[in-house]
Amino acid sequence: MYLSIKGTRLSRAVPANVVALGAVSLVTDISSEMITAVLPLYLVGTLGLSLVQFGVLDGLYFGVTAAVRLAGGHAADRWRRRKLVAGIGYGLSALAKLGLLAAGGSVGALGAVIAADRTGKGLRTAPRDALITLSAPVDGLGTAFGVHRAMDTAGAMLGPLAAFGLLAATGGAHDAVFVTSFCVAALGVVMLAAVVRDRRGPLAPRPSLRVAVLKDRAFRRVCLAACLLGLVTVSDAFVYLMLQRRLGFAPELFPLLPLGTAAVYLLLAVPMGRLSDRYGRAAVFVAGHVALLAAYLVLMGPGWLLPVLVLHGAFYAATDGVLMALAGPMLPEGLRTSGLAVLQTGQAAARMVSSIGFGVLWTALGAGQGLLVMAAGLVVSMIVAWRVL
Repeated sequence: MYLSIKGTRLSRAVPANVVALGAVSLVTDISSEMITAVLPLYLVGTLGLSLVQFGVLDGLYFGVTAAVRLAGGHAADRWRRRKLVAGIGYGLSALAKLGLLAAGGSVGALGAVIAADRTGKGLRTAPRDALITLSAPVDGLGTAFGVHRAMDTAGAMLGPLAAFGLLAATGGAHDAVFVTSFCVAALGVVMLAAVVRDRRGPLAPRPSLRVAVLKDRAFRRVCLAACLLGLVTVSDAFVYLMLQRRLGFAPELFPLLPLGTAAVYLLLAVPMGRLSDRYGRAAVFVAGHVALLAAYLVLMGPGWLLPVLVLHGAFYAATDGVLMALAGPMLPEGLRTSGLAVLQTGQAAARMVSSIGFGVLWTALGAGQGLLVMAAGLVVSMIVAWRVL
């Protein structure tokens, strides 16, 4: 079944299952981004964590997903139950929102809650993306992922707005944000069960992951490029903290920063997906990191708010879904989830190292010099990635 998206310039029909997955991601991202929007300033400003401590927790945000993606991908392929594994992940992340209420100011408890939330994300991401690749034609995967990521990003825009409104209405009560976030996440789990169709495929012998995926030269090159670039990608939380400290605006406005990134991502996700289908996904993926480099340079220079957020959003639009569309067709259907999990695990591990490393660089050298080191690494990584791909 296919749905046409009216009112856009999309000429290709979008599979209904992709739209359903996008709707689930939209609702779930409202919940997730409500937390993401307030957590950095809550941890550093309210609880008084050092930048190194925050870097470790932020790295944990990526690192835990790396630890569970492979297990989730293997289970989804082995059982041929991608929707079930994704549902477990969505449910675990929803429950973690309630854990924030009990964590208080304990760094250890907060780490455990973040670990639980990221475990849920690690379980759900590869099965969800595998379902997209199995629901859309190969020559339209860039567009399909663009539509999904656009819907996902619409939720990412609404989440910070909801958090800002709740904080304003309750006089800065973070508990209200945590409870509302849980309720919205629970709705996402119900929607997944009700509207998303699984793609189980015929029962057939599964080829070896090592032989069919890890020995595939083209797929290994994609993994290498993604990991190299992930090592020099400064996390969103640090970008927004740098902007807040550079511009000195009121802390209560901090949850609105992700809106700029999300708005640009929303506008460009589908056009970038179409460009990748037409001109090559590898080229668009590497070009997206040029936008990230430009964002670094603006942050180090005048620190203008709007250009940084525009470039940051363009980076995500050109890389996030495009990378999955690039790698998906390289993988056999029976190992589609496991293969994407391998790629996502490498990327998440690289970004964990990046977050911890940048926290140390900021503490030791200052924000500007630390970002200069990351920018130099990004230039080298882009050159290597382009040659590899």
